[in-house]
Amino acid sequence: MSTDAIVLLKEDHKEIKKIFRDFRKAEGEKEKGKIVDRIIGVLTVHTYLENECMYPEIRSLLPDLEDDILESYEEHHVADVLVVELAGMKPDAERFDAKTTVLIENVEHHIDEEEDEWFPKVREALGRKQLQDIGARMLEMKKDAPRSPAQPSALKKTIDAVIS
Repeated sequence: MSTDAIVLLKEDHKEIKKIFRDFRKAEGEKEKGKIVDRIIGVLTVHTYLENECMYPEIRSLLPDLEDDILESYEEHHVADVLVVELAGMKPDAERFDAKTTVLIENVEHHIDEEEDEWFPKVREALGRKQLQDIGARMLEMKKDAPRSPAQPSALKKTIDAVIS
């Protein structure tokens, strides 16, 4: 298994997109509720790893990507807010589907930007060893990463996004 940070994040992106497809095909509130629970868990872990490991590393190593990183933090902030709101909603709520759709659209846009715009810049600028080291740290952090927006480390990330 690769420890390349970009490879790991792209694998996460594939999983996230698959869950999004599952939601779009789902029928019934119960099924949609279960899928949204999966979305919440996967996004909570993924944004935590990017915010706490990947983005700070890239920001310090590649100052030219500062604007891209700051935009990514803001996109995560929007996703975090929607995730927190969805976590507190029942699948039969009037705006549950609409809120989930907005979350999906925002995250898909974010994934496309990362993969098409700044991952290539990062790959070009950093050596394989650096990306493997970042990826190894991400894998280590993943073991203790929050799985729910209610966990303290996830709440801290959301609060930091609001006041930063």
